[in-house]
Amino acid sequence: MEFLARMEPDAISTLYREYSGYPTPISAFVTANDYMALLNGTSFTLIAEWSQSETFQGTRLHYAQQWTLIQNYSKETDIDIQPPSPCSLLHGELLSSYSLSGDLKAVVRETSGQFAGQQFLEVWSNSSLKKIIHLTALNKHGRVYEDAQFGCLAWSTCESRLLYVAEGKRSIGESYTSASSPSAGESTARPLGSPSEKDRSMYWEDWGEGLTSKSVPVLCVADVAKGTVTVLQGVPSHVSPGQALWAHDGECVFFVGWWHEPFRLGLRFCSNRRSALFCLDLEGNCECLSGDTSSVSSPRLSPDGRYLVYLEGQVFGPHSQCLTMQQYDLEMRSISLLVDVVNRPKKDEFAGLYEALPPRCWASDSQRVVFSSARRNWRDLFVVDRTTRRVTRISDPEKFGSWKLLTIQNNLMVVHCSHLNEAPRLAVAFLPLAGGEGEVSWDPLGESCLRGAIVNVLDIIPTPQEENPEYSGLDFGALLVTSNHLPSRTKVPLVVFIHGGPHSQFFAEWNVTTAVLVKLGFAVLMVNYRGSTGFGQDSILSLAGNIGSQDVKDVQRAVLTALADQTAEKLLTLDPDKVVVMGGSHGGFLACHLIGQYPDFYKACAVRNPVINAATLLGTSDIVDWRYSCVGLQYSYDQLPTPEALTTMLQKSPISYAPQIKSPVLLMLGGKDRRVSPHQGLELYRSLKSRGSPVRLLWFAEDAHSLARVDTQADCFLNVVLWFQQHLHLH
Repeated sequence: MEFLARMEPDAISTLYREYSGYPTPISAFVTANDYMALLNGTSFTLIAEWSQSETFQGTRLHYAQQWTLIQNYSKETDIDIQPPSPCSLLHGELLSSYSLSGDLKAVVRETSGQFAGQQFLEVWSNSSLKKIIHLTALNKHGRVYEDAQFGCLAWSTCESRLLYVAEGKRSIGESYTSASSPSAGESTARPLGSPSEKDRSMYWEDWGEGLTSKSVPVLCVADVAKGTVTVLQGVPSHVSPGQALWAHDGECVFFVGWWHEPFRLGLRFCSNRRSALFCLDLEGNCECLSGDTSSVSSPRLSPDGRYLVYLEGQVFGPHSQCLTMQQYDLEMRSISLLVDVVNRPKKDEFAGLYEALPPRCWASDSQRVVFSSARRNWRDLFVVDRTTRRVTRISDPEKFGSWKLLTIQNNLMVVHCSHLNEAPRLAVAFLPLAGGEGEVSWDPLGESCLRGAIVNVLDIIPTPQEENPEYSGLDFGALLVTSNHLPSRTKVPLVVFIHGGPHSQFFAEWNVTTAVLVKLGFAVLMVNYRGSTGFGQDSILSLAGNIGSQDVKDVQRAVLTALADQTAEKLLTLDPDKVVVMGGSHGGFLACHLIGQYPDFYKACAVRNPVINAATLLGTSDIVDWRYSCVGLQYSYDQLPTPEALTTMLQKSPISYAPQIKSPVLLMLGGKDRRVSPHQGLELYRSLKSRGSPVRLLWFAEDAHSLARVDTQADCFLNVVLWFQQHLHLH
């Protein structure tokens, strides 16, 4: 086969470097330049920030780019796009935020050199640096939170104060389980990392994988003019605050508070943690606005300051699920439902809400909210009208496979678009008046970068034997990606790519791993088995208690369907004798199940931080609740393992099938993984070694669960391709 000549290590690395170098837009801000109004329209400035992997140095670059957009007076939906400014590299920015007017930009920056590791809050005007506050020297709190879970940097409406979250100072002798937000002026308070001698060995809980340095968050207000920082008092001692924003009058703040009693559970990627919406005034008076038995996130205030929308879900059970959107009326002090859970969506209709709202999601009329969400194998753009509760899709499925809203300001929407065969770029459009949302006209920013792949969407129905009696009639999806540059009738090896979670999904969006594998001549099948998001709440619930069986059968059914269909164009043939499998986390769990349950089918396997033995994982994972829920057992904080529960976990684990595994296995483990202990992979490694089965283990001592470091990702990809090449005998 012609493509095999390109599969030398240097060629693979070069290709990966090229494809992983495509930048991804991560945020956007729009300001209307009324003072620059032109004869033929109104001028807008769009500032977008991008992330780009640079594999030579193993770094992830962060840079900004600026456009001028002109709205045509005669036809308001027309946008004249001026050439963008040159990109400017952003150094050391942990957080940044533009004021409402766009005249000021706040930056939390961490420095290197003489002040290495110290943090500063900078305020920039259109012409120069206006203010700098040395946060570390003030010693009011520990490190500022830059994560998406807790972090925020919010301007007050008067543009004189900034609200953010930081690690609180811990009092001497304070036990972590009773930790709260101590008074900033306590004489016994010490900065984070400076324990007293007797407390040096004290154990302090944190919020788990990806949040290992986050323990006791506090709300902080910086006064720009005075150069001072105040730690707000009054946050209830049993919750950890985050995702904070100002009320319209600047007299109080709203925030989400997560219960940390009796102990903290892992929070990242888990929307099922008990939390509530709170209001705190500057005098320290705090009120819970929502119910306190649910999970709450993404509070967003309307432009007129009257309405607050937020997402709400269940506590425990699936760690990611279909959420509701609630509306809090500040004048009436009442809560109403805007978007409900969708249990069983029809194929082309709205399938529910599964992801966080962008920081700015309100239309200027304070009547509509724009958001992105999964719909089967796609991510689409929707708008909900709070007066009618009607949800309308406004993305164009003919243009892109995936749409993610970055911001909407002055009714100008900025979205991140991509496809499995097209690298990311931005698109803009004005949101029409209420009732006319079906007439959105999108303009892309930048040229299309097509990468020569064919994408086939598979809708798969389980066989009668594979049906779930409690949730019958569910289907699921898969994306088959193949090259359009191979000779007709070429027999192509198939990589079965399985997502983790399990309650996440593969979107029809740019995926570097898939794109490079296809360029190298593989076909890639990305499976959204039952339990994936985007297919309704019933699909998510159907997987509880059925891991290791329902999801395994779904993946195998998808593979058999793809092999039977070949591709609609019949231009190439998938080789049934050259099928390999890969996945991470729960995807690794499924990959190891597949090679154990179908030992003669898969010729090689590559897995990242896989779950191997749910019973031994129980005491080492930061999300112990999910270890019960996934096997169909109820969880409570005082839960103790029983022989029956451990037996159930063991029976549903890949380790039970280890003696049947024949496929060569490549394991990639992160030494600092808090979600799935690396000892899980070591357990399989030892089992296979004892039987003389081919196995190779890559150990990344400084990496966590996602193996997200740039150099690690490049190393893993190269080793996966070489592993498949070796064991498919493609030399």
